[in-house]
Amino acid sequence: MIERLCVFGVGLIGGSLAKDLRSRGLVTHIIGCSRQRAHLERARELGIIDSYEQDPARAVKGADMVVLAVPLGAMAEVMRAMRSGLDEHAVMTDVGSAKRSVLAALESVFGEVPGSFVPAHPIAGTEHSGVEAAVDGLFQGKRVILTPVARTRTEATGRVRAMWQAVGAEVLEMDPSHHDEVLAATSHLPHMLAYTLVDMLGTMEERVEMFRYAAGGFRDFTRIASSDPQMWHDICVANRDALVNALDHFQADLGAAVEAIRAGDGKTIKELFTRAKRLRDRYARESDVG
Repeated sequence: MIERLCVFGVGLIGGSLAKDLRSRGLVTHIIGCSRQRAHLERARELGIIDSYEQDPARAVKGADMVVLAVPLGAMAEVMRAMRSGLDEHAVMTDVGSAKRSVLAALESVFGEVPGSFVPAHPIAGTEHSGVEAAVDGLFQGKRVILTPVARTRTEATGRVRAMWQAVGAEVLEMDPSHHDEVLAATSHLPHMLAYTLVDMLGTMEERVEMFRYAAGGFRDFTRIASSDPQMWHDICVANRDALVNALDHFQADLGAAVEAIRAGDGKTIKELFTRAKRLRDRYARESDVG
């Protein structure tokens, strides 16, 4: 049971987590914190939070669980602002898509990674953002990756694990660097491709015709290009080394495909498609089972 939950950034992830914990009777009081008063007022109107504070230090006062659901670029600033108000028994966690940058922010603010902080990343969400995007059951059956370090207290990890399991998530643990490499390839790279494709088509002279006649595959592939630009800007900057590595690999494979098409090498093209289909079908089956 969480007595007082403080959520920084009551949007899709932070808001959905708060809603699920409340609906399951697992939290007594939820306080939200954000720069935007209107955003917090709306969160209270929707019943996602009970109260709010715009001063981070006041917001965390007395909280036994603190969740940072803000863009990665804002992590250090929020940590610095809330530090003086933290209760010594408070457990802290985040929902950021890149973990090494969160650890670096902690070290810059606290001098080291506090034992009470458990880095986390829920693999869930939609292309929508903001408090209105918060939904019930967002994490049911989804994976949440925890990336505790040597200093992380076992008790803190246990409490964060229990929180996510309580809202229906499957909780895994991973090394922070490995997490960033995996997510660069499976999440950050696809977003870069979707954004770049839409931007490329938008700059073509026939752009009106391009979008008018785009088929369902285009809509499916580019859905994630409707995601929050600020959030994805921060992710790309925070995880740039792993993302550049993934982009380099993709560029090399794309170059090989271009050469095969240019040469009319049907055998290589078909092998590529067959291999990719087999892998994608296996992933889909495993996802359905999971």
